[in-house]
Amino acid sequence: MPQKSVFYADWQLACCGTPFAVDDEVTWTLVAYDAKDRRDGVGHGAEAWVEHHGGPAEQAVGRVRAIELVHQEYTYRPAAPEPAPRGRGLVLRAAGRGLEPVPGSVTRESADGCPRWFEETDLGTVEGLGRIRRTVGVLVTLDITGSARRVR
Repeated sequence: MPQKSVFYADWQLACCGTPFAVDDEVTWTLVAYDAKDRRDGVGHGAEAWVEHHGGPAEQAVGRVRAIELVHQEYTYRPAAPEPAPRGRGLVLRAAGRGLEPVPGSVTRESADGCPRWFEETDLGTVEGLGRIRRTVGVLVTLDITGSARRVR
């Protein structure tokens, strides 16, 4: 039985996916990573990713053999306080976090199942930069059990 390593991104599962567990049979639309993506480490070593939003892909039926949660640390600049109008207290300036990946901080954790929602942990602030650890998706070892077909 052929095996395939698949990355399922957190946002894809949160948007349109269904949680799954080891030994579940699944039907997913898979898109292969190209050679450059694999060399650059995109997909955390997977051969393909789960896609819910079109594009050239294959419909695959398989049995989940292993799941690893993929964690990544990021830094960001916290929102800076602004002086408040007289008598109004502290006001925070709204701003996007602008997350920057921390090189070498990706870790994996074996799991029996994949959650619907993924965790984010605040690691505090060091030298003016906030730091968080996010679960960015899962690596799945998938035994391909049925015939796959191309979809558009």
